[in-house]
Amino acid sequence: MTGHSKLIPIVVAEGDGIGPEIMQATLDILKAAQAPLSIKKVEIGEKAYVKGYLSGIAPDTWEIIRSGKALLKAPITTPQGGGFKSLNVMIRTTLGLYANVRPCVSYFPFIFTKHPAMDVVIVRENEEDLYMGIEYRESQNTYHALKVMTRPGCEKIIRYAFEYARTHKRKKVTCFTKDNILKLTDGLFHKVFDEIALEYPDIENEHWIVDIGAAKLADTPQLFDVIVMPNLYGDILSDVAAQIAGSVGLAGSANIGVYGAMFEAIHGSAPRRAGQDLANPSGLLLASVQMLVYIGLPKIAATIHNAWLKTIEDGIHTYDIYKEHASVKKVGTKEFTAGVIERLGENPKKLGVVSYVQNHVKHADESTYSQEKKELAGVDIFIESAGPVDCLHDRLAKISGSDLLLTAISNRGVRVWPSKMKETTCSDSWRCRFMGSDKESPATHLQIVHLLQQLEKHNIDFTHTENLYHFNGRPGYTVLQDDPK
Repeated sequence: MTGHSKLIPIVVAEGDGIGPEIMQATLDILKAAQAPLSIKKVEIGEKAYVKGYLSGIAPDTWEIIRSGKALLKAPITTPQGGGFKSLNVMIRTTLGLYANVRPCVSYFPFIFTKHPAMDVVIVRENEEDLYMGIEYRESQNTYHALKVMTRPGCEKIIRYAFEYARTHKRKKVTCFTKDNILKLTDGLFHKVFDEIALEYPDIENEHWIVDIGAAKLADTPQLFDVIVMPNLYGDILSDVAAQIAGSVGLAGSANIGVYGAMFEAIHGSAPRRAGQDLANPSGLLLASVQMLVYIGLPKIAATIHNAWLKTIEDGIHTYDIYKEHASVKKVGTKEFTAGVIERLGENPKKLGVVSYVQNHVKHADESTYSQEKKELAGVDIFIESAGPVDCLHDRLAKISGSDLLLTAISNRGVRVWPSKMKETTCSDSWRCRFMGSDKESPATHLQIVHLLQQLEKHNIDFTHTENLYHFNGRPGYTVLQDDPK
């Protein structure tokens, strides 16, 4: 018996492709382990898309999800084209699930890996960055994506990473960014990391540029313990880490917020494998283990995890991890599930025995900072023009009566006016920088409006604008060579 008199409500989404098969396997194991759960199923994903819900979820489903202690979700399929939105992103952002936690552990020698000592936890920011998919087509040939980073978002995930390390007795937190290039957005993430690291003197900290960090992670993952990084890098590198640990199919993840949580496998819906009794349910099952700990059932979580480890140790393997010299028997989804159920109550002999305690990671309060003095300095106006830069400049030179001065034209981030290298390749979208003519007084919104009116008057097609601000006298924008200081 479990010792729990009340059932804990959770919400289950069976998903698409192999989702229903691996979800059934997971639920069978949870039931066999006597997890005291009250399960409410919801329909999200492909079936909801087909019914006309562009986000993959019906509006009334949100309240059902919010009524449970956690959402256990199998992989879903997002249709290609047609303006369909990512349901995963929608759930994470709508419910404020800001922390994505992905353990990547070696099970050598029973599952082959070149890294037998690997035990890395990737803590990925879950609500911001390029991963939000805010994109625009600017012109015939040019597309833009918006990378959004906020100080509160950086603070929340970085504090969570340090709190996770402290709670789970981890020794080091590493930060990955690309702030040698993205000096404002990734620069903010790195800056906040350095600030918060000072509050955790008991935990070692370090920062790596993401490209060399990724190379080191792939080559010598034992160098790392907990890694925290922005959303897109975290999505890519958590899959890399899971694969080099043994298989992407083995990794589960937790999406944690202040008010709720979602648990899922990190792999996709693999529709080509659906209905064949082939899929490995391990990723979703290990996600359910994380869920059990989260909802206050650490002993049952340990029972299931140890039974799974014993199954792996006994060489009962699905096709994706089967190796002739390491495996004993190749099995399908149902037989693997039966193998785990058969071993409930047993512990592995060579792989380490797992134990859990109720140890919620603390959500830190948001810090407060004094407001910086903000001044409007100018505007970047993106203009579509198919001809060479000289033709565009000649058209802009005809504009009269503007208090904002054209100081630079760039194309794909490269300055091409006043000077241009003949080798520089240009597209049809030009960033035209206009700055205030008087250094002693800031620019105004009215000046920008007047400038845009002049562009319209001269049939110059502007596609979007970005205001240029100074904060405490420092530029809050990418500075071009020879920009006025």
